[in-house]
Amino acid sequence: MSDSRTREIGGASSDLLATLSELDGYDQLLAMRAHGIRAPMLQTLKLELTKLDRGQVVFEGSPDRSVYNPIGTVHGGYAATLLDSACGIAVHSKLRIGQTYTTLELKVAFQRALTQKSGPVRAEGRVISMGGRAAFAEATLTDGEGRLCASATSTLLIYENPARPKAETTEQ
Repeated sequence: MSDSRTREIGGASSDLLATLSELDGYDQLLAMRAHGIRAPMLQTLKLELTKLDRGQVVFEGSPDRSVYNPIGTVHGGYAATLLDSACGIAVHSKLRIGQTYTTLELKVAFQRALTQKSGPVRAEGRVISMGGRAAFAEATLTDGEGRLCASATSTLLIYENPARPKAETTEQ
């Protein structure tokens, strides 16, 4: 039986994950980058977080035939994943300690088809507004020539992270 304190979760030990839970969203993302931790979906699609500011992020990737649909273009899910990640991580970068989020709604508009010839694509996400319970974000996806290929708006639910360790109390 493995020790649950050192079990690997998404490339990070649970000790590191516990440490991350004590940081705000921006510092979590910085620490994850420093330790080379990426979400499995980003690894699978070979996507990189290339810019990180509070409330604004950039993801980049180069679509290839492995993400094609049967009609010979990049599957819309690839673009949607980039846009969802950009919106979500932009919000993540503004979370307070103990908060987490989930996407409630993602609306994607496809303006131009992607192919492996689109060159490196770039998804820029930014927080439009963020309250105590809801956040609104938007993202754009451009091809290697800077042409708009897709855009998205997102509504995200902000809530207290139930997995966050409870503060210990001491009686005197």
